[in-house]
Amino acid sequence: MITVNVNGMKEQYPVGATYEQIAMAHQAEYDGLIALAVSNGKIRELFKTAEDGSNLSFFTLKDDIGHKTYVRTATMVLMKAVATVAGEENAGKCKVECAIGRGYYIKGQAGFLVTPALVEQIKEEMQRMVREKTPIQKSAYPISEAMELFREKGMKDKEKLFRYRRSSYVNIYEIDGYFDYYYGYMLPDAGYMPWFDLIPYDEGMMLLLPGKKTPTVVEPFSPREKLFQTLKDSEIWCEKVGIQTVGDLNDRICHGSISEMILVQEAEQERKIGEIAKDIVKRGGVKFIMIAGPSSSGKTSFSHRLSIQLRTQGLVPHPIALDDYFVNRDQTPRDENGDYNFECLEAIDIEQFNTDMMKLLGGETVQLPTFNFKTGMREYKGNYKTLGPEDVLVIEGIHGLNDRMSYSLPSESKYKIYISALTSINVDEHNRIPTTDGRLIRRMVRDARTRGTNAKRTIQMWPSVRRGEEENIFPFQESADAMFNSVLIYELAVLKQYAEPLLFSIQPGEPEYYEAKRLLKFLDYFLGVSGENLPNNSICREFVGGSCFNV
Repeated sequence: MITVNVNGMKEQYPVGATYEQIAMAHQAEYDGLIALAVSNGKIRELFKTAEDGSNLSFFTLKDDIGHKTYVRTATMVLMKAVATVAGEENAGKCKVECAIGRGYYIKGQAGFLVTPALVEQIKEEMQRMVREKTPIQKSAYPISEAMELFREKGMKDKEKLFRYRRSSYVNIYEIDGYFDYYYGYMLPDAGYMPWFDLIPYDEGMMLLLPGKKTPTVVEPFSPREKLFQTLKDSEIWCEKVGIQTVGDLNDRICHGSISEMILVQEAEQERKIGEIAKDIVKRGGVKFIMIAGPSSSGKTSFSHRLSIQLRTQGLVPHPIALDDYFVNRDQTPRDENGDYNFECLEAIDIEQFNTDMMKLLGGETVQLPTFNFKTGMREYKGNYKTLGPEDVLVIEGIHGLNDRMSYSLPSESKYKIYISALTSINVDEHNRIPTTDGRLIRRMVRDARTRGTNAKRTIQMWPSVRRGEEENIFPFQESADAMFNSVLIYELAVLKQYAEPLLFSIQPGEPEYYEAKRLLKFLDYFLGVSGENLPNNSICREFVGGSCFNV
């Protein structure tokens, strides 16, 4: 027998018992299906054998790390179903391109056509594996053997990725004879993921999965066509320049042509910003350019660069931050925890904003406020504005796309822009990089540089930031007149040098340690690139420093 401590209580199990068996004995104590075990502070997959004397606790599908495990497992089950239905060579031609809400878009490549009939067959095969609880196993392979395995299977992206791995071994997962690589943990078998749907979408298929708040509910797919098209455009551009995966990027760095790639990427962004400026002028009658996007999307640098492009078109832009219309601190609403909720619409003096904007639209002179974040009070310091024929206001803030924020302004006077860092390269074809990871790393680096905030605190605050985005930004993104993807194909290779020391400062035993360790493992895939050669107007400069703009 072995003795384990489960949440402080000593229990005995037969030698060879797995964490899954212990988890099943405690499932009723948890609100959510148990996905992973924590043994003596280390995360363990449930199919692992329990260690004698270990102290155990568990993560469920309602935890972020458990939810990611579910998504990862569902992706592998889908790829195995593709291999069964359409041949293993076609599983290697499937690419997980992007996420739209709770859906994950998978597209066939290199001549692999995904038809509605095929999608239905794949779905049925996935359901069979769920019913039969097809087991998932993990084995450690020497790097050279792993590269050979995937070379034989035609998965060149994984072979290329492993070429830059520093460790001697790599973990490979296997389900019923199908082998694949995923960075992160897996569930014990397909029976753990009955909650999914698979539907035809565009040129591929959309894998629909639950969110972590309701991990047993698969919501109907809600198309976001503008966002999807923006993501597709980014994928097409990555394909044109030959950088679709981290391995491709590392190759470019090794071959010494990354400096040219940086300039090409920056030129592409400038071209797109110029096109938005031209569209604003072409529209005619625009006086209010409303810019909104989630945290660390590069809104400030973008608004400066857009202003320069507007000047080349003969307009005179004036920046306004919606944050300057915060209500005084004693009037700020509080959230369910009693903390100030600066991200809700009620934290903004909507009436004053609309009064000021309508006066400006009517040709009056208005003194605009400045919010003092130290005193928590709105102040007036002689910032007078009058709009002439060529003047436009560039208004930046999280509520910019919400028409309740600018309810009194005529729709024809507003031009709305949604900006976000929509990650455009993958770790490999089956391992996409979540957009939120890129933004979290951006914010971590900027917080440390500009606010003296450590990585632990940034990770701590991130769930609250994400809730605010879900409530106040994402529901309005499809109302935008233009979307801009601020991600830079090279940026994670630059941010790596700044983020790693911050993440290493988080110690085992701290609640943020697991997330820090995950991000460190993720950044380890990238070769580093110096930020010295970045243009001084680059959006990346907003985070690493050295920008020519006041950001």
